[in-house]
Amino acid sequence: MAGVGKLLKQAQKMQRGIEALQAQLDAHEINVASGGGAVKVKINGNGKFLALELDPELLKEEPKLVADTILTAMQDAAKQSKEYNDAEMQKVTSAFQVPGMF
Repeated sequence: MAGVGKLLKQAQKMQRGIEALQAQLDAHEINVASGGGAVKVKINGNGKFLALELDPELLKEEPKLVADTILTAMQDAAKQSKEYNDAEMQKVTSAFQVPGMF
């Protein structure tokens, strides 16, 4: 049963690491621009959108162009946030391995 105790300690350590990481992800800001900087999006490492800034000149364009530019920026921001989140989560969870499972 010594293996079970070690496993529980590893799980507790990983849980503490994940809790600390959640705070880090909330605080980490990612800035993304699209349309030559006409659309700027700020998102955190947990995927929460924090800000959207539009160049007033962009709003003079065709509505489809405006929508596509905003959508592109938001999709890119979400992708970058997920990639950052996944990479940071991998660092925390990679040390935790259940024997015979992986």
